Amino acid sequence: MSPIAQIQALDVPTAIAQRRSIKTFKSDPIAPELLKQLVELTVAAPSSFNIQDWQIILVQDEAQKAALAAASWNQQQIVQAPVTFVFAANPNAGEQDLTPIFEQALQTGAWNDKTVDYFKSAIPQFQGGLGDKRREYAIKDAIIAATHLVLAAESLGLSTCFMNGWIEEKVKEVIGAADNPDLAIAVLVPVGYAAEPRLNPGRLPFSYNVSVDRIGNPYQG
Repeated sequence: MSPIAQIQALDVPTAIAQRRSIKTFKSDPIAPELLKQLVELTVAAPSSFNIQDWQIILVQDEAQKAALAAASWNQQQIVQAPVTFVFAANPNAGEQDLTPIFEQALQTGAWNDKTVDYFKSAIPQFQGGLGDKRREYAIKDAIIAATHLVLAAESLGLSTCFMNGWIEEKVKEVIGAADNPDLAIAVLVPVGYAAEPRLNPGRLPFSYNVSVDRIGNPYQG
């Protein structure tokens, strides 16, 4: 029986409730089948117009991990974890040839010819209208995909940590994107087996930061 077949996946609410940001990892490898499942669940994330404007780089090589850690203020979870997902965002994805996306959606029946014709004009118009917000919108899509990753990992017995502490240009050098000025680094996510648990630090009551209709009208629950 494969390792994946033996895993009793957690339901989504349980995975959300128990997930913590893990800072120390065991060196145990992730089975290839399990890693593939994580990638599949990650790229299942929604994106604007389904343009999938992310680049996801799985950093696994020991030298690459060391270089990535050096580009991230020497945070050792990158070295410890068997793989770190680097989520990059392509602000220009909407201007590329989207034929493969259109053809796939037609084959699945999700979109019809009328929808595709509309998107062929709507996507460039929308992207052009974003102006200097294109980078921000692409990063949003990449972060959504990263959130899928961390919840999928938790449900399958793995741990993760969102990382914002890194130097963008140095990370781009490590992943071979130094010559792509527009590509943005959204977030880094080490994935592996936790070396030690972390307790829930708690959350503020709803009244602090959840409102109804307008800020200042607190949601009571």
